[in-house]
Amino acid sequence: MGRALSGLVSVILTTWNSAPFLRRCLDGLRQQSYEELEVIHVDNGSADDSVRIVANLCPAARQIVNADNRGFTGAVNQGIGAARGDYILLCNPDAFLEPDYVANVVDALERAGEAYGMATGKLFRATGTDIAPTGVIDTKGIRMTRTGRHLDVAQGEPDQPDDVHDVFGVSGAAAIYRMSFVRDASIDGELLDEDFFTYREDADVAWRGQILGWRALYVPGAVGYHVRTVTPQKRRSLPPLVNMNSVKNRFLLRLKNQGWYLALRNAPFELPRDLVALAAVLTIERSSLPALRWLWKNRRRILAKRREIQRRRRVSDRLLAGWFR
Repeated sequence: MGRALSGLVSVILTTWNSAPFLRRCLDGLRQQSYEELEVIHVDNGSADDSVRIVANLCPAARQIVNADNRGFTGAVNQGIGAARGDYILLCNPDAFLEPDYVANVVDALERAGEAYGMATGKLFRATGTDIAPTGVIDTKGIRMTRTGRHLDVAQGEPDQPDDVHDVFGVSGAAAIYRMSFVRDASIDGELLDEDFFTYREDADVAWRGQILGWRALYVPGAVGYHVRTVTPQKRRSLPPLVNMNSVKNRFLLRLKNQGWYLALRNAPFELPRDLVALAAVLTIERSSLPALRWLWKNRRRILAKRREIQRRRRVSDRLLAGWFR
């Protein structure tokens, strides 16, 4: 890098029965070459040893222990509320970061300039509690499709040499956000919309950030590893609550962020896929029916958030359309 970096990075580690992964994750944080770090641990009512493990292995960490599960989004927002940093790092317990991860991302953000509020490194897919690398990519950032899906860039592909470049957004597994972005992009004091509870919340932040004129950066020199436990291929074996939130959040994401231009442009691609999803909920996955009831019951709150986002819009849908491929 060749230059000194400064600025406190607040690491927010959210756990829910995450004990099997924590030692490896904390080793990665402890070995970071970037010195100005504070660790804020938020536990969502774990029934295992997550709280004790963090207290023993990272005694300097500030711990916030919830009596019950507030969801990933609620826990992260608690951590942000306690953070003092110029940057926020969201580090999943099932992620392991190589020693220069934070330093390389912060350096790239500083070089890129204030317009860049989000950044990620190159995360490889890993397996097992020891986080054994598989040699394939887990994520290089978030990309959007015209069918309304958000996908991880290059997921499942072998690694290829590449350079620093813009992406639509960053995965919450090891995302770094400027605090100035956090303040600007928060709605009613929440960076992560707590209506999402868990899953797709990182795509929501990315889309909102793009609407507000912020840019996202992919930094290949920052390397990490992530054990991904939720994939479309595993859907039938996932807990009903996970699938219900997935259905709810696919519609919530668009209801909040998609303007009329994108809605009309993408309709021929989105609507057929929506009909398939609705048919599945009505027939083979009836455990997800509460998602539709939730959306209807909370329609006024959803529309209020939509109005706030659209009122603050700085970038038109026409300019954002190039991201939806």
